[in-house]
Amino acid sequence: MVKKLLNEPVETLTGVGEKVKNDLNLMDIYTVGDLLEHFPYRYDILEIKPLSELIHDENVTIIGKVMYPPTVTYGRKSSRLQFMLQVDQVTVKAVMFNRTFAKKHLTKGTTVTLTGKWDAHRLQITVNNYQLGKPNTDVNIQAIYSVKGNVTSGRISNLLKQCIQEYADQIEELLPATYLKEYKIPTRSEAIKQIHRPENQLQLKHARRRFVYEELLLFQLKMALLKQKNQSINKGFKQVFPNNKVHQFIDHLPFTLTVAQEKALQEIFNDMRSPIQMNRLLQGDVGSGKTAVATICLYASVQANRQGALMVPTEILAEQHYESIREMMDSNIQIGLLTSSVKGKNRQKILEGIKNNEIQIVIGTHSLIQEEVVFHHLGTVIIDEQHRFGVEQRKMLREKGLHPDVLFMTATPIPRTLAITAFGDMDISIIDQMPKGRKQIETYWVKENMLNRVLEFIRKKVAAGEQAYIVSPLIEESEVFDYQNAIDLYHQLQDYYSKTIKIGLLHGKLPPDEKELIMKQFMKNEIHVLVATTVIEVGVNVPNASVMVIYDAERFGLSQLHQLRGRVGRGDKQSYCILIADPKGEVGKERMRIMTETTDGFKLAEEDLKLRGPGDFFGKKQSGLPEFKVADLIHDYRALEVARQDAQYIFQHNLLQKDAAFQKLSERLEEESGDQRFD
Repeated sequence: MVKKLLNEPVETLTGVGEKVKNDLNLMDIYTVGDLLEHFPYRYDILEIKPLSELIHDENVTIIGKVMYPPTVTYGRKSSRLQFMLQVDQVTVKAVMFNRTFAKKHLTKGTTVTLTGKWDAHRLQITVNNYQLGKPNTDVNIQAIYSVKGNVTSGRISNLLKQCIQEYADQIEELLPATYLKEYKIPTRSEAIKQIHRPENQLQLKHARRRFVYEELLLFQLKMALLKQKNQSINKGFKQVFPNNKVHQFIDHLPFTLTVAQEKALQEIFNDMRSPIQMNRLLQGDVGSGKTAVATICLYASVQANRQGALMVPTEILAEQHYESIREMMDSNIQIGLLTSSVKGKNRQKILEGIKNNEIQIVIGTHSLIQEEVVFHHLGTVIIDEQHRFGVEQRKMLREKGLHPDVLFMTATPIPRTLAITAFGDMDISIIDQMPKGRKQIETYWVKENMLNRVLEFIRKKVAAGEQAYIVSPLIEESEVFDYQNAIDLYHQLQDYYSKTIKIGLLHGKLPPDEKELIMKQFMKNEIHVLVATTVIEVGVNVPNASVMVIYDAERFGLSQLHQLRGRVGRGDKQSYCILIADPKGEVGKERMRIMTETTDGFKLAEEDLKLRGPGDFFGKKQSGLPEFKVADLIHDYRALEVARQDAQYIFQHNLLQKDAAFQKLSERLEEESGDQRFD
């Protein structure tokens, strides 16, 4: 007997001609193996129940005997086949559309199983699928496949039936036998059969568990491989700094570090002392003290006779970091500020200082990656709000030194499952604790009919010397959305407050110079109320601002609302966040409720992930997330953790090369990773 191979072209299968082949190719199905791994995206699980338990308008499955031969009537574009069925001593009418061929099968007295929409009032079923005889079990599970072109889910199912019969014995096991035993999962061959044609829900559950784990393990191994490759290319250098000096510096800071800050610092210091280049993401909620950690790292780098650089997305943020770091830093250390506003002799002086090591720490915007900037010996690069910079921009700053250590920072709390996947090639540190004594922001959800009360509350706060933000989701009027827009809102507030309160307007379409000017006026309290779009979401620090009002709050995700809320509560005054929203759906109402109940960014991020899904969490266009066939990051987070730990163990013990039990896994990994090898 000739051995059949899984890499045979899909057209080898009976019934796959040129047209079907082309449609299958659109689905990335080129070989028999590809088809076997084209898993169902959902299942219709229909349980056979007595007629009395069937629910009107739901999909149901019934079994009965055909009472009379079917009748067929023809319309202009469709046909209707109708027959009577005896079910549990009750007569039920069955209707099928465009299935005239079924008439010859449905002879009088034939037992048939029907699946379709149930009309309890008429005792009628509109049939989607039928099969002669009774099913093997009381639960009928039908796999539904994603399709393209003219190929139907049923056609895929039939091809897979043939595929499994002819090729199942060629499916090779990827996982070591010890893993199958430990996790109580079926072999790959059995799991392939069961995921396509499950006999019961328990079988389907175990098959799915097997492929979730396999998929996540392969992904984690790929991430470990990428990390290993980056480390071999980007050989770093040890930064040796005296512990006592760094601890003295920490002791002299005007605040005490939290346990989470200390843990993050220890992880970063271990990287800096290692000969391998640091590639770490530091996550911390708004106000958790990331800047303090960054300052200590920059100080340590200077003590190791290196320079440090901090790159931020805006000039205002650069200036704020410059001021706050200068206050914390040892007076013997020279700090430079480099933005596009720094020009002429002053700019030349700073560039010379960086080149000659007269300036040990430089803080700036993308100006830091210009060719004219030459470092004497760059040791540590910190990139704040790293998602705001392109990959190339980040790479250019990294290349300014001889493989400096790189720390990325973000104030966007990312759920652990997403962080592990989206940033799998990075090490991750998390500051999940807030400094003591920080006042909680009070959050309220109100309807628009309470707007006047909100505006009077702002008037009262401004009279007390405080300031407010009012955020709108759109810049100008839109025919598509009936949401309050920033420009209209700005004019309405000018009329409402007359000239007693100074109103400012800030949005993304303004020229950069104008944006900078407005923000500076707001920081100096020359503007009392700032109407803005989400352009103020990241980084701006105005301690005097104590009120954040967000219009049409249902338009924003939880994480974005939390980022906006984080613009207030930065001083010693009690701060407030007021959500003006009238959500129509349950998800929108749930978001508002969650926002009023918690100020923990990580909890909110988890809830956001559940409500919106991973694609929407990061934004569909550039989510940074891999496409998984079976795994679901929200529900399979435990499997992700297990797979990550196993992948680390496999790499640490070099099992892909040393242990024959991992050979097939190694081959599959090499095949999926292209030119990335495991030597």
